[in-house]
Amino acid sequence: MMVAGFGYRKDVALDALEEALALALSHCDIERRQIDAIAAASGKQDEAAVRAIAAELSVPLIPVNQDAMIQASGRTLSHSDRVMAEKAVPSVAETVALAAAGPASKLLGPKVSSRSASCAIAIGGGS
Repeated sequence: MMVAGFGYRKDVALDALEEALALALSHCDIERRQIDAIAAASGKQDEAAVRAIAAELSVPLIPVNQDAMIQASGRTLSHSDRVMAEKAVPSVAETVALAAAGPASKLLGPKVSSRSASCAIAIGGGS
């Protein structure tokens, strides 16, 4: 399973998520149709933009709880001191992608950022 994980501020615009996804896909040399799911931190999955991008891709939106994000923290490629202080994880986008893709998942590259969103792509261990 290939998962695009997002980190973003409240009331993020759809175009910011689309830009972050396009950057991540390009960086990882994959196509939109290869994404099997979208992941976001629990509590932020109700943002209109993230629901819209999942609907555009016709994939499920997976909310990831804080415990799962923390468990995935050891497999991230990026580290933000600000995010660590606020969320207790090194990268929201990377940890939600990893957690949603499964315990043996790995990132296809570090997160990429648009002006108000970050995106990371993880692939499950059996993929």
